Amino acid sequence: MPDPNPTVGELFKAKAVTDDQVNAAVDAYHADPGTTAHPIADGYSLDLAAAIAGHGWASQVVSDPESSPGLKRAATRTAILLARTQKA
Repeated sequence: MPDPNPTVGELFKAKAVTDDQVNAAVDAYHADPGTTAHPIADGYSLDLAAAIAGHGWASQVVSDPESSPGLKRAATRTAILLARTQKA
């Protein structure tokens, strides 16, 4: 039986999520770090704030004013790919 709450990375591997959708989620987080319900794929959403907060390294990187914008985006993308989705 398939996992009802797959990670974004699992959906990406299955080609249910595109690179553009992941990039849009990264952009949405950086536009509003409090975003709690972001549609990531057909029928799935992601709590972006919880995804970053739940990933120790990403949380540290995005809150560090010394981190470069590129590193912040990479850390955010990593946390999003590892985060579990919710059925929308």
